[in-house]
Amino acid sequence: QVQLVESGGGSVEAGGSLRLSCAASGRTFSSYALGWFRQAPGKEREFVAAISNMRIRTYYSDSVKGRFAISIDNAEKTQYLQMNSLKPDDTAVYYCAAGTTADRLRRGEDNYWGQGTQVTVSS
Repeated sequence: QVQLVESGGGSVEAGGSLRLSCAASGRTFSSYALGWFRQAPGKEREFVAAISNMRIRTYYSDSVKGRFAISIDNAEKTQYLQMNSLKPDDTAVYYCAAGTTADRLRRGEDNYWGQGTQVTVSS
């Protein structure tokens, strides 16, 4: 089992950057696929980024590709989401997630979830 705690959210102007962190506890952190989702007001939770169990392949939604980057520090059991060139449409609560495979994580199946952190981008 994995427990996840996000940090690093906040408010930023359009064009700015933020880095989200997600610290994990649990012995098997390195075996999980990891990723990020977000949920804007009035909308469903949507996939943002993921990295495979072997840390070889990354996945991004079209809306963030080229602007966001997921990274992992296995020694610290922490995953990061670097967000650059932020837009008002990126405003949402961001959730980190851990899953058995990247495909299942991206579909939201059997994920462990963090509590969420608010990101607000002003124009």
